[in-house]
Amino acid sequence: MKITDIVSSRLILRHLDTDFLESCLSGDIDAATESLGARPADGWLEETALMAVRLADMAAEPDYAPWSARALLRRDDLAMVGHINFHTLPGHPYLNGYGDVELGYTVYPAFRRQGFAREALLAMAGWVAAQGGVSRLVLSIAPDNLPSQELAAQLGFAKAGQVRDDDGCEDVLTAAWPLPGAAV
Repeated sequence: MKITDIVSSRLILRHLDTDFLESCLSGDIDAATESLGARPADGWLEETALMAVRLADMAAEPDYAPWSARALLRRDDLAMVGHINFHTLPGHPYLNGYGDVELGYTVYPAFRRQGFAREALLAMAGWVAAQGGVSRLVLSIAPDNLPSQELAAQLGFAKAGQVRDDDGCEDVLTAAWPLPGAAV
């Protein structure tokens, strides 16, 4: 199944399908490039644990695929500047009532502080709003990740709790749709 790109002013958010993920995990960069239509970033190729998790998630629950990982491709040259995904389908019990669905994202160091995270978050929030049934978004951000904390605050996210997981302590932030600056 071909999943439609999400397009913003400077980015294409392209689904990372099973062919792409399997090619990356096997080290076949040519096949991964062909599948994505762009060369995977070196930073992405280091994220083998995330690739394996997303492959398993899509195998266990095929309806999850459109919610899974997407490359952030810069429109003008198709450089992969990062990635974004929903951690699960909406309504997963792990959210403990904080919200409907959680977003996670990474922008690679060479592309940070250029507004790509904001643009990708707004594009994904717009996509999820069009799906219906989701009114509250969740982000989990380390307390010392000041750029992401500031971005979340600018987008209307507020701290709703704190959790400790494999990555350490994270603030749980929630926001209701529409986010400031989002197309409604």
